[in-house]
Amino acid sequence: MGTLGGVSELGAEDAKIITLARSTRARAGAAEGAAVRDETGRTYAAGPVDLPSLKLTALQVAVAMAVSSGAQDLEAAAVVTEEETPDIAAVRDLGPKAPVLVAGPDGTLRTVLGS
Repeated sequence: MGTLGGVSELGAEDAKIITLARSTRARAGAAEGAAVRDETGRTYAAGPVDLPSLKLTALQVAVAMAVSSGAQDLEAAAVVTEEETPDIAAVRDLGPKAPVLVAGPDGTLRTVLGS
């Protein structure tokens, strides 16, 4: 994996989850989009949930989707957001060592948390 910069510096699988997160964000017209990759290579992409009785970040929804599908660990996670420091607690619950790729709305990698 490259350092910071464009998606082209990443490995193909990491670039894929950033692309999934970005397209989910755009499709939903949401402030953020996220995607995670589990230990078997399956990916889960999600947007945030903002209901009167349930509020979840995109990362929380993506992790919940992975867990409900039987994932035991995460290899990596990505979030596309304008926020500087997204909440990654749900990622840490399932994948304590998984790097979290944080990209801007244009898909440019800004930082990698926990790598």
